[in-house]
Amino acid sequence: MFRSTATSAERRSFLHVIKLVSPFVMVVVLQAAVAGFSLEVMSSVRAYVAGEALWSRSQKNAVYFLNRYLHSGEPSQFAQYQASLAVPIGDEFARWALERDPVDVEAARIGFLQGGNHPDDVPGLIWLFRYFNRVSFLQDAIREWAATDPMLLELSIFGEVIRSELENGPIQDDGRLQFLSSRLSELNTQFTVHANRFSTVLGEGSRAIKLTLTFINIVTAATLILLLIWHTRRLVLQRQTFEDALHAEKERLAWQASHDWLTGLANRRAFEARLQGELDNAAAGPLTLILLDLDQFKNVNDSCGHLAGDRLLCQVARLLQHHRQSYDLVARLGGDEFGLILPHCSPSDAVDIAERLRRSLELFSFAWDDRCFAVTASIGVACIADRTATLEDAMRRADAACYRAKEKGRNRVQVDSGRPDVVVVAARAREAVAARG
Repeated sequence: MFRSTATSAERRSFLHVIKLVSPFVMVVVLQAAVAGFSLEVMSSVRAYVAGEALWSRSQKNAVYFLNRYLHSGEPSQFAQYQASLAVPIGDEFARWALERDPVDVEAARIGFLQGGNHPDDVPGLIWLFRYFNRVSFLQDAIREWAATDPMLLELSIFGEVIRSELENGPIQDDGRLQFLSSRLSELNTQFTVHANRFSTVLGEGSRAIKLTLTFINIVTAATLILLLIWHTRRLVLQRQTFEDALHAEKERLAWQASHDWLTGLANRRAFEARLQGELDNAAAGPLTLILLDLDQFKNVNDSCGHLAGDRLLCQVARLLQHHRQSYDLVARLGGDEFGLILPHCSPSDAVDIAERLRRSLELFSFAWDDRCFAVTASIGVACIADRTATLEDAMRRADAACYRAKEKGRNRVQVDSGRPDVVVVAARAREAVAARG
């Protein structure tokens, strides 16, 4: 009945919290989405600015090296002209690929890479062109970009013409030489004009985007403030509801104080309190304490993650609860260690119970993501005939027996010998192993 009431209260509390925070969550998510979108857009615009600088410089270099080749006839100058010209031609090829229907993304990627753009910037360049090419500032920039296509074609043709003429030796006709040189200078001027316009448009667009996104963030923040005021008012009006929820929360916390949050079993605090109560009852007869430690539990955590480990612990807890009629209290003491208290239980009966638990775990198979794990346990049994023993002594004896079970090869039941020296030595050995990690 208590558990049902607590569960119902928890559900109501959870739904109430969700109802309260959902508007804030939506606004925060919206603001995060706007911020992410803003970063993506600004990053892509920055990539275009960087690409424009390289594109403009390469066009000028192509004209410069072709002009030097015209006067010197050096093949190395022509090679540098070709390398420089490849950059704007690659960008041109990328733009054509993005203007096709359907868009050829792979061809655009190859073109941008040929254009010298950083590989990390290429996806942003393609994304911005595909989905924002009709935005005014980007549309104007693309228009300036496309305006250089005829000039690139002419520069390419000039290069072939000049190389063809220089194959027969230096150009002797001064008029011809002057014409070619003059035309190259005109092309350089035209390239510069369009590059400057391209850069100006991108700069204006970047500033406009920044202003727009700043406004959106301000509006989002103002909305968040208004929601805060509205919800504060609701909190004041619903004070009684929250007092009821607080009472339910206190009950839940009281339950949590004595139970393990993962398995629902009693926790170490409740276990030790119960054990101390049994030890204080001197006339109650024999008392048996069992400590159970899972073998190779770390393997499950390491290979499948802590979520799998938690699932295994819950399944083991259910298995132990299935045998609940055999003992009075079962608790999770921490990690993969469980404890059982058996009052009025003879040593032979206690060993039978421990052996049944060991066999049940041995037959149990844990499955996770198409993987199966064998589950075994090392079990220590301490029979407390003299209830004048302290809590620490009782726990130490059971712990030492459990350690000795592991030391002897795991998957076994070890009964406490009752010899204090053996208990102390085993406890110290276990502490040494733990210290070594």
